[in-house]
Amino acid sequence: MAARRTSQETVKTRSQPWVHVDGNQIQEFGTVRMFPLGLSFESRMYSCQSLNQILSDTQILYSLYKKYHWLMRGPTFFQLHLLLDKHAEEQLKLVDLMAERVQTLGGVAVGDPRHVAEITVVPRPPDGVEEVPAMLSRLIQVHETILTTSHEVAARAQEMGDDGTNDILVSDVIRTGELQTWFLIEHLVDTPLVEAPHDGRRKG
Repeated sequence: MAARRTSQETVKTRSQPWVHVDGNQIQEFGTVRMFPLGLSFESRMYSCQSLNQILSDTQILYSLYKKYHWLMRGPTFFQLHLLLDKHAEEQLKLVDLMAERVQTLGGVAVGDPRHVAEITVVPRPPDGVEEVPAMLSRLIQVHETILTTSHEVAARAQEMGDDGTNDILVSDVIRTGELQTWFLIEHLVDTPLVEAPHDGRRKG
């Protein structure tokens, strides 16, 4: 009878979730584990550090896209509201892609927003609502920051033999960033939909 009670108590204990558990760090941020990937420690360390910088800036860019998606105003609200949300989703995919690359190389991907805020080089915008051209300009500036860094890191990664990191930066981060920048820039061109003749008559 005692043995049966003990067994029941064990099952009951095991069925309880472990909550409010504190644990030790098993890998510190900024370190790289030794993985048999055919890459040197130096190349993996460089890629992880550089990717975490781009990853931090990209997480800020994603957040700004969502913020401006919500705060958009004016006659182009509908178009820009949808466009910025589309861009945000594409940036979120890049965030996941880069974070997984850092983990693949044996590093630790930056994920906590408070940690991201400590690493990013993107200036903090006003908390309130700016004019639409200002919001779009801020997005373009962040894109330029990320693209500049990505070009430098991609070239260096290739020199160090890290083709995987080079491929992600060139094929995904850079190409996506360039395309999104183009879409934003064209919204800042002040041109009418049609050019009406000055005398009020149709040409031709």
